[in-house]
Amino acid sequence: MKQNMVIVKKSIIRVICAIGCISINFLSAQTSVQVKNNLDFSRSEVVAIPVSDLKSFLKKNNEAALRINDGNGNPLSLQWIDYDSDGKNDELLFQVHIDAKKTNIYTLFADAKNQVPESRISTYSRLVPERADDYTWENDKVAFRVYGPKGQKEALAGVKGSTLSSGVDIWLKRTDQPVINKWYKGYLTDPVYYHKDTRGEGYDPYHVGDSRGTGGVGIWVNDQLQVSQNFVSSKTIAEGPLRTVFELTYSPWSEFGVKETKRISLDLGSHFSKFESQFEAQKPVPNYTVGISLHKNEGLTKLNDTNGYYLHWEKIDDAFVGEGVVADPGIVEKSVAFKSETPDQSNLLVVTKPQKKLTYYAGFAWQKAGEVQTQEDWEKMLQKQAQIIANPLSVKIK
Repeated sequence: MKQNMVIVKKSIIRVICAIGCISINFLSAQTSVQVKNNLDFSRSEVVAIPVSDLKSFLKKNNEAALRINDGNGNPLSLQWIDYDSDGKNDELLFQVHIDAKKTNIYTLFADAKNQVPESRISTYSRLVPERADDYTWENDKVAFRVYGPKGQKEALAGVKGSTLSSGVDIWLKRTDQPVINKWYKGYLTDPVYYHKDTRGEGYDPYHVGDSRGTGGVGIWVNDQLQVSQNFVSSKTIAEGPLRTVFELTYSPWSEFGVKETKRISLDLGSHFSKFESQFEAQKPVPNYTVGISLHKNEGLTKLNDTNGYYLHWEKIDDAFVGEGVVADPGIVEKSVAFKSETPDQSNLLVVTKPQKKLTYYAGFAWQKAGEVQTQEDWEKMLQKQAQIIANPLSVKIK
């Protein structure tokens, strides 16, 4: 009897030790991520952690097993991105929601048995060969497109409906669900499918032509804008629940022989695409200029060089649209609302200092999507975006 009691006690001790060891091992596998919002308004943003900052964690754990919980223990969606396509991930992304002047703590740990939660909403981008060769991208708020080499060839040949432009088109959405594939599929049987708002999802009434659309680039010389033609190649880098990234290249353009590679990214929940243009020029360039089409000069413009945001508010059909550019004020030389009698040559222009890499944000909000109703609403959104760029979230790993 005593012998049996001894055996039972030893078994209990072993179980306790085993549970303790599991707990210790689990805790040692955890990493705390501190994210701080220094601004006086709440923020919902995608946070990026370089893989180099995760070396200690990844020495003991596999990337595929990595999970993230918020402060309440709720699992978060995450996304890995390999920016240089070398087969190795460069960043880990997750989305945060932080109140004004607050700090949130997130827990990073290894647990391969639990699936990463799937998101009902997402980002997306792709080349679209079914309509010439547009490149189109979207998230839960907005959608954009630009035009490729086949479209340029058709435009130069006089094919009806083709577009010769390096301007940026915008698609007005009022759904948080993807529309790109659905709208292009409809286009195959009805060429005006996505130009009509008959399904309650939105539509494309925006005219680009040879204007800058919302965020196209040029060089401003003697009151004229020198611009490239359509992109000549594209490369999808990432598309997933939190961020889509892709690159476009352009043949040398302007009298300065500028070769441009443009990387564009769009995060979940944002109204603004991030544009990063790398330039190589044969001759010294006086500036690089970002534009917004003023169409028929019937909208309202507001230029704010001090804070680096530029606003256009116009009525398209039966509702208003706000378009905008946000840039670091330190790179801006001047801005102007240039009006012309020539079609597609009226643009709000943000003239920046010449540099090898130009970074800016361009985006829009549609009245019917419900997040802005007035020009003042749109300006507040631009003001916040300018502050967000100037004050990125502070991220510390402990």
